[in-house]
Amino acid sequence: MTHPNQNLCEELYFNSFYMEHVKSASNFAYYKCGDSDASLDLVQDAFSKIWENCSKIEFAKAKTYLFTTINNLFLNTVKHKKVVLQYAKESPYLDRNNQSPQYIMEEEEFKQKLQKAIALLTDAQREVFLLNRIEGKKYREIAELLDISQKAVEKRMSGALQTLREKIENI
Repeated sequence: MTHPNQNLCEELYFNSFYMEHVKSASNFAYYKCGDSDASLDLVQDAFSKIWENCSKIEFAKAKTYLFTTINNLFLNTVKHKKVVLQYAKESPYLDRNNQSPQYIMEEEEFKQKLQKAIALLTDAQREVFLLNRIEGKKYREIAELLDISQKAVEKRMSGALQTLREKIENI
């Protein structure tokens, strides 16, 4: 329940906003990068940016700002990794655990293609997919959480998996 005069610069409101959105922000960050430590860094950095810019952010738009910031931070990380990979490719003296730069680049490309394929899912399919595959919830738990039948969860998951297979079959 938001009030028009809520201000993220007030610690009480910021803490309330944090507690309300930290879990979903962490899940989103994990979905983006697939690494729990990196996702925690993204979320921490995003909330820090919100705190730093609290006077410029309307409370009603803070959630959108949070998720946009996480996405942008992730994209910046990917760009940085590409630069590092390019350097590793050009430097004959680096040994990345006996993995060729081409392998590392292909692995990164696969992750990007998978993330793009997940992004193409409908919201309902993506929600069920992430709850099951990322959070490890069973279909029954998801059905209760979303207030839908278990059959609906199964249908959404089936559609999600089919779409993902089609989009990444060439990999």
